[in-house]
This record gives sequence, C-alpha cells and structure tokens, in this order.
Amino acid sequence: MLNTRLQILFSLFIALLIWVNLLWVKLVSFFWIPVSVGIFMVPFIFLITDIVQEVYGKCVVKRFLMWGVIALIFVLLFTALFVYLEPHEKFSFNEEYETIFWNSLRMLIASLVAFILSQTHDIIAYDWWKKQTKGKSLWVRNNFSTIPSQFIDTFVFMMIAFYHTTPDYTFVFIITLAIPYYLFKISFAILDTPLVYLWVNWLSKDKNNN
Repeated sequence: MLNTRLQILFSLFIALLIWVNLLWVKLVSFFWIPVSVGIFMVPFIFLITDIVQEVYGKCVVKRFLMWGVIALIFVLLFTALFVYLEPHEKFSFNEEYETIFWNSLRMLIASLVAFILSQTHDIIAYDWWKKQTKGKSLWVRNNFSTIPSQFIDTFVFMMIAFYHTTPDYTFVFIITLAIPYYLFKISFAILDTPLVYLWVNWLSKDKNNN
C-alpha cells in the first residue's frame, strides 16, 4: 500500500496535470508580460516527480508518469466527446463552450506529447545526475534535470499547439513566444530548490516510518 504522503503527492500530480490543460486559456500579466495561468503550475509537476524519484526511485516515478498519461488521454477523449455532443435546446452557451474546449483539444494533444517527452527526459537525467553526484548535492540533479526538461516541455508544446494556427504563427515567431515562457519556468524551478529539500525530508519521514 502506498504511504500517505506519497498518495498526497500523486493526487496533487494528477490534479495539476488536469488543471494545466483545462485552465491554461486564461492570460494574466506577470511583470507586464501576458502569460497563461498554466505557467504557474508546470514547475510543480517537475518538482513532484523529482521529489518522488529522490526518495522512491525510478520505478515509482515511472508509475506517476504512466498514470499521468492515462489521465490526460481520458481528459482528451471526454473533451472531444462532450464538444461533439449536440447540446440541449435550453443550453445557450454552446458556442462559447466549443470555443474554449475545442481549442483545448489541440492543446491537450500538445501537452500530452510534451509531457511524455519532457518527463521521460527528466527521469533519465535525474538518475544520471544522481549517479554523477553519488547521491550528494540534491540541488544539482534537481535543477540540471529540470532545466533541459522544461526546454523540451515548452518548445514541443508551443510548436504542436500553435504552429500555423494562423499564417503569423511561423516557426520563428513561436520561438520568440516560447523563450519568455521557458525563462519563467526555469526561474521558478531554481527558486523552488528549497522546497525540494523540505519535501524530500517530509516524504522520507513517511517512508522511514513504514
């Protein structure tokens, strides 16, 4: 049976994946730059997988990845189904519903591909850095696995989600959009390093008590 704290992290991990894909559409100003609200949740996804891998190893974090992929596939399928269904005559917001969730379908596909590639890299890179550091310098493997993984996540997602959605969305234009997002993500990843130490300690206590 999974330890209680590991279950909490797993629940939060799945919730964050779904929140990112359903709430991303809203833009807010961050230092006067328009960004999707999803940018504030993505770093925590990587934070959780690094913490779990540090304490429980690759096998457990791979299960997180597997169930995360399954969760996103279910969200994708149900979103497509509900957009396709004919609305009841009393439902007067179907156009707005389709505008939001039909656009979400391409985003969900982009997110799924980016998630698989970036998390797979993160798991491999984290394991490699842990061997290189001989289990010491947690901050090194946390950041040096996450920073390139965030690069993969950001640029793969942006290309699949936005490439040629309009004639203006060229490869070069998307790169210019992706760079600020990537810089925000890695800034958050670096700033949350103290949380890695706190959460690893918190999760280790639960493991050691079982």
